Amino acid sequence: MKEIGIYIHIPFCKKKCHYCDFCSYEGKDSYIPRYMKCLKQEIEEVGQANKQDVIEGKDNPFLVNTIYIGGGTPSVLDSKYIVEIMQTINANYEVAKEVEITIEVNPGTVTLEKLQDYFESGINRISIGLQSTYDTLLKQLGRIHTYQEFLDTYYLARQVGFENINIDLMLGLPNQTICEIQNSVEEVIGLEPEHISIYSLIVEEGTKLEKQIQSGELTLLDETLEREMYWKTKQLLEESGYIHYEISNFSKEGYQSKHNSNCWEQKEYIGFGAGAHSYTNRIRYSNIGEIEEYIKNYEEGRIENNFVFHEKQNQEAVQKEFMLLGLRKIEGVSIQEFKSRFVANPIYLYHEQLEKLAKENLIEIDGNSIKLTKKGIDLANLAWEEFV
Repeated sequence: MKEIGIYIHIPFCKKKCHYCDFCSYEGKDSYIPRYMKCLKQEIEEVGQANKQDVIEGKDNPFLVNTIYIGGGTPSVLDSKYIVEIMQTINANYEVAKEVEITIEVNPGTVTLEKLQDYFESGINRISIGLQSTYDTLLKQLGRIHTYQEFLDTYYLARQVGFENINIDLMLGLPNQTICEIQNSVEEVIGLEPEHISIYSLIVEEGTKLEKQIQSGELTLLDETLEREMYWKTKQLLEESGYIHYEISNFSKEGYQSKHNSNCWEQKEYIGFGAGAHSYTNRIRYSNIGEIEEYIKNYEEGRIENNFVFHEKQNQEAVQKEFMLLGLRKIEGVSIQEFKSRFVANPIYLYHEQLEKLAKENLIEIDGNSIKLTKKGIDLANLAWEEFV
């Protein structure tokens, strides 16, 4: 069977965060019932089309091994919609017994009843957007919750029975001190979540944060301080038993994110909903991001207008992407796996790029892998650019 991941995009937010450039919208809750109807229709149609292709010998049956419900803020929805999504997937796809099913939630939008509904529908992993334990920084980011509300959400999730919880944190925030990020990390470690993601702030074009920085209202941290925060965070987490397996991700043994790991390993996934991206048969494509247009195209029978083609990869493109994604992982690119997949040796195929990066001390190469050095992690974009 053909293993795939499923990504479900919920583009609704109670309030859009100042740093966010994702496909998400506030003030559009009136569209939720119609959107969910179209979303379920999309999920069902793709599943039924695959079954027909299998009958006609055009494709292999799908086996879903990860499901990720992201956003936006999925937890702003009435939980009945999340239950219906899970029912639609189960009715139209074969789901692996050991499937990882994640839902993103934000404090301030979660109740005990919602968490119970998630758990009973089969969701087995919760990802909570905390970002900081300091309320002043949360307010600066445009978050709608306090640290105490996060704690309430975390303990409710444990109470319901969730045994796989991720917590998101951010570093390099304007006005953030190294003492503050250290305290935040230590407090989160004390909660003993199974997974912790630490993201460096990126100022995205068109966001409120960009405007605040351009106007001088906020000032970005010195890059040296931001890197000091990163390495201090890494030290604290590893000393506490967390495995650093990708540039921004740490987990306890056996709790690496399967969904994200599959993406970094070029495994196939199908995205449903406005703005959702997919990767199948070496083709990258997505849905349009505008909620109104997405709904209108379904309701008026012009579903093909939701489709946005991005790329049909040739062998060279697949190989380069394998290198780029592999260099996100702390263990790096497996030379043997590259040989097995492409019947080529990356050492010879990319000798010019690798020699350049090694000379600049951005990568190290041993008999088994090609991976970033400490300097390479700090300047990862320079390494990745060699394989774009």
